[in-house]
Amino acid sequence: MDKYKNAGMVVMGISIVLGFTSLGYFISKAAIDFKSFERTVTVKGLAEQEHLADIVIWPIQFTEASNSLDGVYQSLDSSAEMVQNFLVENGISEDEIAFSTPLLTDRSAQRYGGNENFQYRYIASQSATIYSENVENVRSIMSELVELGKQGVTLSGNEYEIRPEYIFTRLNEIKPDMIEQATKEARQVAEKFAEDSNSKLGKIKTASQGQFSIMDRDNNNPHIKKVRVVSTIVYYLSD
Repeated sequence: MDKYKNAGMVVMGISIVLGFTSLGYFISKAAIDFKSFERTVTVKGLAEQEHLADIVIWPIQFTEASNSLDGVYQSLDSSAEMVQNFLVENGISEDEIAFSTPLLTDRSAQRYGGNENFQYRYIASQSATIYSENVENVRSIMSELVELGKQGVTLSGNEYEIRPEYIFTRLNEIKPDMIEQATKEARQVAEKFAEDSNSKLGKIKTASQGQFSIMDRDNNNPHIKKVRVVSTIVYYLSD
């Protein structure tokens, strides 16, 4: 009796093993068939636009020197007044101009550098920073800055310190149009791929929008901004 019982258990065990093996085969085959059925193409669409900056930040730095502490501050105040008058006369409002705290150097107090040969003991510098939305007007004034020099204002600062900064703030206004443009370009690429591969373009499987980038168009025109975005879209393909 035990002999027949053991034989039955063996047969049952073999049947279970064969069953799982068959099930695994069919599941594997179904997965392979599904994978081959799901044909896709991944494409990218680029959108680029050029826009004028809508804010300019322009620093003007000037310096005065004297052997008298009171004298150097009086000269600096006089230069600051001439700078402000020049800007206001050229269409910059007073609330668009901000003056920094004067920076004073006492050369006799410096420990190093052969200071016994200097001509002036005190050197003071100050900056006037223009923050304006009237970009074109400010740019036109930049070319007239030499007039301040003719009035006796000593302009100073290296190229980095006095370089104007241009900002584009209207990105949210142009985002929808650029996303639409990038999506259309991506679809055109996908349609071309489908045509070349004798396939039909299906629905979108996934889509992702890249980061918007804003950069100067070139070194000579930093007030013109190039706005760029790339969208990545995965389409289904069918025969």
